[in-house]
Amino acid sequence: EVQLQASGGDLVQPGGSLRLSCAASGFTFDDYKIAWFRQAPGEEREGVSCIDPTDGRTYYADSAKGRFRIISDKAKNMVYLQLNNLKVDDSAVYYCAITSAFVYATSWYEIPQYDLWGQGTQVTVSS
Repeated sequence: EVQLQASGGDLVQPGGSLRLSCAASGFTFDDYKIAWFRQAPGEEREGVSCIDPTDGRTYYADSAKGRFRIISDKAKNMVYLQLNNLKVDDSAVYYCAITSAFVYATSWYEIPQYDLWGQGTQVTVSS
């Protein structure tokens, strides 16, 4: 079965860190770009970051720049999202997704191009 499995979400205090994991089963990430999205209650799903494992190119939302880092591990067929200096506004369900389309700095966050989604993992930032 082809699927993505996101994990690593937790309750953390402001300023804390988390590492989210996205595992692929039934396929490899080699031919895909992998992105993280998030959705807070009552809000639209938004792109957080994206990576192209073939050349290591990464993209970040403005809200993520300088605090989050996306990492791919080809040997383990995993993609991680390191979340640092977390803020209350970062609270959301985080999803990983893949696309075979070409992505650019002005398009990587467009949801319709993503073919497969993980089930989401909850990140709650609260004191």
